[in-house]
Amino acid sequence: MADSLYLELADFVHMVHTGIYSEETGRPQPLRFTIRIKLKPIARYEADTPLDASKNYMDLKFAASEALPEGVHFKLIEAVADHICETLFLQDERVEEVSVKIVKLALSVGEEQIGITLTRERR
Repeated sequence: MADSLYLELADFVHMVHTGIYSEETGRPQPLRFTIRIKLKPIARYEADTPLDASKNYMDLKFAASEALPEGVHFKLIEAVADHICETLFLQDERVEEVSVKIVKLALSVGEEQIGITLTRERR
């Protein structure tokens, strides 16, 4: 059985221009992201294994914030997730799979979570 390595950013909130309803357009709204990537692991991780043997976790946060094009309004959060997937695949050829969960906080009431999860394997 082969090893698997998953890196995850959970519950990261960022303001994004998205939505189709009049109350959503023209201003950003808060989205909660959980991003999980499957990375090709090396044979063994020792105490002194350098960072480049894995991936910087901050790259996941970057893909859901600074890497989103400024001034672009995404009608669908699916398009936001798609952009994040493509950003992470382009950053590192060792990324085998990306899963992006997005919750639209402005639509949530109480503890419910309304959103999507897009999982994409490298093509």
